Amino acid sequence: MTQKLFKLNIAAAVLHFVQAIAVLVLANDFALPVTSFFWNDAPNNSLDVARLDRMFDVSIAWAAAVFLFLSSLFHLIVATVGRRTYESELSKEQNRFRWVEYSISSTVMILTISIIFGIGDIAGLLGIAGANIAMILFGWLMEVANKPGKEVWWTPFWFGCIVGIIPWIGLLIYLLGPGDDMPKFVYGIFISIFIFFNLFAVNQYLQYKKVGKWSSYMYGERTYLILSLTAKSALAWQIYGNTLSA
Repeated sequence: MTQKLFKLNIAAAVLHFVQAIAVLVLANDFALPVTSFFWNDAPNNSLDVARLDRMFDVSIAWAAAVFLFLSSLFHLIVATVGRRTYESELSKEQNRFRWVEYSISSTVMILTISIIFGIGDIAGLLGIAGANIAMILFGWLMEVANKPGKEVWWTPFWFGCIVGIIPWIGLLIYLLGPGDDMPKFVYGIFISIFIFFNLFAVNQYLQYKKVGKWSSYMYGERTYLILSLTAKSALAWQIYGNTLSA
């Protein structure tokens, strides 16, 4: 690992951790429900509100803190106890730590956004989580399957794009469905985080196309790191500013 990359990981660990603590200290106790709906009878064309079950509440402050804490932890790991494995994988143009962390932290992010948008059904949330995790795993497969200097196999990348767009289609439906009744800040969350999520895909695409500075895998690695910090910070403080500030 270059000294610059080491310092970036340490800085990212500290910045994520400090922001997570700040959110927990400054935030209120705002929470939103996760629900289920059971027919409890033969399916029919009427909806009985009494069948809507409130399973549990999600603390939005803790949800934001969790994805920040997770990133902090993984950046600390690759800079300390996991450094040897991290450096070994970087030399092979791979980074399992990134994909494991993203599979958890970005899923917490998309679930938090979904709940804020009004998607509270447990089955719907599980589907969103599954699609997001699949997207990340396809990104990981892209690295594992493609060896440096060999012809690029693009199938994992495009499969990841397909499954990755599904949660955003659901979010768009919930964004536009209420018309003017949807709070304005959610449009900012949707646009900004959608752009950030897609920039991760753009970064990988440029890596494997060897475009300009991206011909160096390490440049792409640093870009991932900066994108991750920026995206998580943007979401955390948009959430805080609009739902968690006292």
